[in-house]
This record gives sequence, structure tokens and C-alpha cells, in this order.
Amino acid sequence: MKEELEELNNDFPAARFNRRSLIAAATATAALALFRPGNAQVNTNLLITDPTKIQGPLPGKLGSRSRYENPEKKTSDTSSRTPLQDLYGMITPSDLHFERHHGGVPDIDPENYELLIHGMVEKPMVFTLKDLKRFPSVSRIAFIECSGNFRTGKETMTAQEICGLTSQSEWTGVMLSTIFREVGIKPGATWFLAEGSDAAVMTRSIPVRKGLEDGMIAYGQNGEALRPQQGYPARLFLPGWEGNTNVKWIRRIELSDQPFMTREETSKYTEQIKDGKVRQFSFDMDARSIITSPSYPGSVEKGWLEISGLAWSGRGKIERVEVSTDAGKSWHSASLQQPVLDKAHVRFRYLYKWNGDETEIMSRAVDTTGYTQPTLKQLIDARGKDMGGYHLNPVTAWVLKKDGRVLFKPENWRG
Repeated sequence: MKEELEELNNDFPAARFNRRSLIAAATATAALALFRPGNAQVNTNLLITDPTKIQGPLPGKLGSRSRYENPEKKTSDTSSRTPLQDLYGMITPSDLHFERHHGGVPDIDPENYELLIHGMVEKPMVFTLKDLKRFPSVSRIAFIECSGNFRTGKETMTAQEICGLTSQSEWTGVMLSTIFREVGIKPGATWFLAEGSDAAVMTRSIPVRKGLEDGMIAYGQNGEALRPQQGYPARLFLPGWEGNTNVKWIRRIELSDQPFMTREETSKYTEQIKDGKVRQFSFDMDARSIITSPSYPGSVEKGWLEISGLAWSGRGKIERVEVSTDAGKSWHSASLQQPVLDKAHVRFRYLYKWNGDETEIMSRAVDTTGYTQPTLKQLIDARGKDMGGYHLNPVTAWVLKKDGRVLFKPENWRG
């Protein structure tokens, strides 16, 4: 402490060493004591008007966000939603990745973890986590989206509330094709069952072709181990396919010559369409976009503003994003922020000069297959009024009010 005071005194020449400098020295000394190793908590009540006068915290074991930044997921009993309106770029921080659980988050000791591969294979095998990590690893950036990712109903809804059940990470693991080669798939095996270790014992039937194409057993997320909420210690990852097929905490894969018709693909995760029919095994997530800025609860001022948001497609890359600033009467191409990746979120931007009149702004995505994001009316025309709650990806509009408020334009398809 004496040495620290002497060091502080050297910063105050004798001619200026007065009552004010003594107070500054005492404050700085207290701050030094506050930020010594072991003091994990920072006194947020300490008024710091000039950060150059006080030494900051020393390096710690874990980094943290600025106390001025507080993005949070919006939670319910079974899910939590990513705050899309608060994020930058294309990667979702791991702790803000959306969650959707059917039986809570299991606590799995990685030392006891096992993945069984059996059924129509030459060599049924059990893999430990260490076994999986001995295979060549791969990483890719891609999104996951819940097929029930759409809400509407009131003007005061954020992008998070409307479609916050999508997030993007860098996923690391072993290709499923590598595992399948190891066990040897028998001729005629066209489907496999993926089973999780959660209390719901989540199970989905997956075509073998998807597993061979780009399926992964992922154990890493954004440079670290999977978070428990995202499937620790290992999960199935199927880029571009509905979140429910990306079975977390995966413990068993059984190969067969037909789908298993589980609860999650018969009574759930199917969509009603016209003429009383039901669409089943609609795995791919269709192209979609949403403006995240400006959006509720933000506000705008007359003049130039940047319209920005996210676009994605489970069928390939985003080809372009179009923005309308006149309620859909005309459309203009937005700029896509690089990199534009396959089956990945991409950020788009469009510069707009607002004249202060009330108007509606919206975006629509077009992917490399030529598919264009539909309006809600187009979805109803294609599927009928009773569409259920899955695979809804309508164009979303925000209303810019004359007083600068930004409100969601809700639409009701249920009648």
C-alpha cells in the first residue's frame, strides 16, 4: 500500500499537491484494493467519471460483458428466445443461444457418456466421448431454428418474441459419415433413429442420406464444449433442418429400412395443409428474414437510418434480401455482409432516408434455389387457414410512426 501511494504521489507534483489531489489519491488507492485478485465483484456504485485515473480490474479466470450491456433470453416453461435485436454480426453468443426442451436439461458426466450405433450395420459399436474426439474433427458455422418459430398478436413485440427461436454457432465434431463408415451401413438401410438422453427420451427418424451428406455429432460450440442446454456432451447436428431433428444429448442411433414413426413425427411436428391432409417429415427450414433494427422497442428520427437484420435458409445460401419501405409496394436489394455461408444466418443492410411520414418497413429473403420468402397471405393460400404452428416464415413488417416509435404489425391467421 505504501508503494502504491508513493506511485500515486509521483503523479501529483508538489506545486499541485492540494486537497483535491489527496482525495483523488485516496479514491484511487481504494480502487486498487477493490480490484486486487480475489475480488471478483466490482463495486458498481463507485462513480468513475474518468477511467484513466483509476486502475481497472486485473485479468480474471472468466471474461464478462460490460455492466452496461445486459442482453437476456426471454424464457417460458419449455423454451427461451435469443434477443436478435441486441446482437451484432452473425454468431450468437453461446449463453444466448435459444433453448427448447421437452424434458429439461440432463446432467451427464462426460466420463460416463456413451453413444450406441446399432441396427442395420455390420459392426454395432459403442463410442465414448474420447472415442468420438479421436476421429478427424470438422467445424462449420450454421444456424439451428425451431420449426415453431413464429409468434404474432400485438404491436409491442420484439424480434426476439416474434422469431427468437433461431441461433447460430460454430459447431465442431465428427462427421456422421465417418461414424457410419466405421460401423458399416448394410444395404437397404435408409433411415436411422436418433435418441436423446433427456427425460423425454427425444427420438426422431432421419433419412440416412442426410446423415451422409452433412450430418455431424457435435461436441463443440463456439470454441468450447457444448453448453448443457445445447446437448453436452454430444448432440446430433443436421444443418438447415428443423431444430427438433438435431437431437441433443444423443445416446443411440439405430439404422433401419423405414422411419420409426415416433411421437415427435406423428402427433407433433407435422403441418396441416389443404383438403384435410397433413404434411409429414418437412425437415428443411425455408428461407426467412427479419429486420432487427429498427424494431420494437426502438425509435427513429427523421433522416438517414440503416435498416438491418438477419436472413437464412435451410436449403442453401441466401441469394439476396429485398427491403420495402412503403408497405410492400416496391422492393430494393439490400447489401449482404460477408461471409455468406451455406445454411447460415447472414446480416443484411439497407440505407433509407425517412421523411417522417408513417410507413411500414419489411424484408424478404431469396435463397439459391429461387425460393422467395412468402407473405402470410401466400402461406394461407398454399396451406389453408388452419396451418398449425410449424414452418411459418412470413414476411414481417414494422410500422414507423410519425412520432418515431417502431411497432410490430401483427397479423392473425387463426380467424
